[in-house]
This record gives sequence, structure tokens and C-alpha cells, in this order.
Amino acid sequence: MKIGFDAKRLFNNFTGLGNYSRFIVQALAENFTQDQFYLFSPKISSHDDVKTVLLNKNIEVVTPPAWINKVKLGSVWRSWGETFNQQFQSLDVFHGLSMELPAGIKKGIKKIVTIHDLIFIRFPELYNPIDVKIYTFKMKKACMQADIIVAISEQTKRDLIDFLRVPESKIVVIYQGVHQQFYQVKSKEQVEATKQKYNLPTQYLLQVGTIEKRKNASLSIEALSKVNSYSRIPLVLIGRPTAYKETLLQKMKELGLSSKDIIFLENVSFSDLPAIYQGAKVFLYPSIFEGFGIPIVEAAISQIPVIAATGSCLEEAGGINSRYVHPKDDESLSKQIEELLNNESLRTHQVNRTLEYVQLFSAKPIANQLMKIYTA
Repeated sequence: MKIGFDAKRLFNNFTGLGNYSRFIVQALAENFTQDQFYLFSPKISSHDDVKTVLLNKNIEVVTPPAWINKVKLGSVWRSWGETFNQQFQSLDVFHGLSMELPAGIKKGIKKIVTIHDLIFIRFPELYNPIDVKIYTFKMKKACMQADIIVAISEQTKRDLIDFLRVPESKIVVIYQGVHQQFYQVKSKEQVEATKQKYNLPTQYLLQVGTIEKRKNASLSIEALSKVNSYSRIPLVLIGRPTAYKETLLQKMKELGLSSKDIIFLENVSFSDLPAIYQGAKVFLYPSIFEGFGIPIVEAAISQIPVIAATGSCLEEAGGINSRYVHPKDDESLSKQIEELLNNESLRTHQVNRTLEYVQLFSAKPIANQLMKIYTA
């Protein structure tokens, strides 16, 4: 088969959507070597993560003529012009990995789109109003075009049905996978070296994600302030800051917490994340709403016990053996933190049981599920 992908994010985004795109293409190329995969993108990059994907001999990159980018029409080519490309015309399947499909895909090419979340529809106040209109238009259009919609969680599937009235028969749930680097167990020396690099304490709680209101770091800070002083260890918050950080700093001041209690880290190298995860005692993810919650899986694979929030899809990511609290219940979160910090056997039991569950998110089963819908 000849399978094409919208690869803009694969080449140019090195967080969520980019990581998803690279994982999917790598998983398919490794497990289905007899098939040919085409990456369509107006611009490419030479990032190390991209180089790893391009080592597969059954992958070919397709870019527009040089003049397209010279006159700054790359987005037009991606949204419409690429479908006139000879290689595009020869495809059996085209998969939009980041909630979009180009216009003009000819009959005979199967159209697949991945929808990650509808957070901008659920919480429009968190986004620029113009962006909400653009995202909604593109998503509705892609869902109408697609033969099959891949939802990354049951929560996203429900939202597609409830908000966009997408027929359930068009939707297949296929979970996200985790970057291969999180499966690599780091030595004690590597973990300690990474702690020193970022000036991290010997023991710490960890939360990963953009420092924004929806991620609910406020709950983690409130909970930490209520942990008994003899059990309390610092909380490390890794993520790009927004204006919400000022709210958190004010809360710290009100609760009598200092920069030794709450440590903000920006610009952490993606390659250093596994060691930082593996050096943590407990992982917190009290997000108010997510489309999936990949950091939970990263933590579980790193063999760190997880406490997440109820109310969206996080139970899908962490399974029944992770712990969950209401996203407004700081008392419960505080008690759960204390229980895990003070009971090593409890931590070990939770880690082992959760580790079994997150094998669902490894490359081969996800590649098999995708190929099944490509060939159906």
C-alpha cells in the first residue's frame, strides 16, 4: 500500500502533535516494511527525532516546489495544492495526523483524520476567539471529509458525537503511544547527573505540562501545603509558562511556600525527561480536562506512581491501578500524596500493576490497529 501523511507537525513540532506524528509514522514503517509511506510537508527540519524516523527506507518525503515557500504559500499548498502532486494522486490512503485534511482529495483515496481533543470547544474562554472559529471550521470540515475518524480516547469520541454530531459509526478509538526513549531505564548515575544539571532536589514530586489554568497546578500546590511537614518534599513543575504562573506565585505566597517548595522548570530538553521522571517519587496530573494525558503514560512507563484527576479521559491513560481525585479536592490529593510517600510497598504495587496496563500504548499494537482501518 501507499499511505500518505500530513507531516507538517512531524517535521516542525517537538511537543504533543509532533511527538504523536513521529510515533505513528515510525511504528507503521517499522512494523509494515512492505508498505510505502509518504510524508507531505511544506517545510522540513533536521531535528534528531526527525532523522530517526527518516532512517526507515520505506519513507519518502514530499515537499512543494521551492517557489511555493519563496512566495510564502506553504500553508496554501498544504491545505489544497499538495493533492495535485503525482505522488499524492497515487496514494491508497491519506491520514491527517493533526485534525486536518487538505481539500480536493480524489475519489479512491481513503481519508483518515486523527482528532486529539475538542478542548477549544469545551473551554473557548481559554483561547483567542478567532482561533476557536478557525479550529472549529477546520475540524468540522475534516470530520465531514473523512471516511474514518481516529479519536485518541473514548472521551474525544464522546465529544465528537456530542459537540459535532459525528456519527459514531465513523469513529475508531486508537490510543496515543509513548516515545521510545521513556522505555529506557536510566542508571542511578544518569538520573543523578540530570538532577544536578537542573539543580533538582534529591526527592521530589513531579508535574509536567504547560503552566496554564486547565492543567490545574494550583490544586497540586494547595495539596502540598497540607502534606505533613515530615513527609513533604518539593514539587517540580515542568512546562512552558503563561500568565497563569503569576496566579501560582501568589498562591505560594499566601500558603507560605517558597521556591524551595515549588520549583518551576522551563526549557527542559526532551531527551532529559526520562531521567527526570525516573528520579521522581510521585507524578501528579490533576488536569481539569484532557483529550488523553500522555504524561501519565510516560510516568507509568518510567515506573513512577500516578495521581491524576477524574472528569475527562485520564482514567483511560492511567488505568484502574493509578489513583484519582476530583480536580477541586486538594484534601484528597494531599492524603494520597502522603500515603504514597510513606509506603514504599504501596508505591511498588501501584507501579507494577499500572505498568502492565500501559503496554497497550506500545508501538506494535497501535500500528496494527491503524493498518486494520487502512486496509478495511
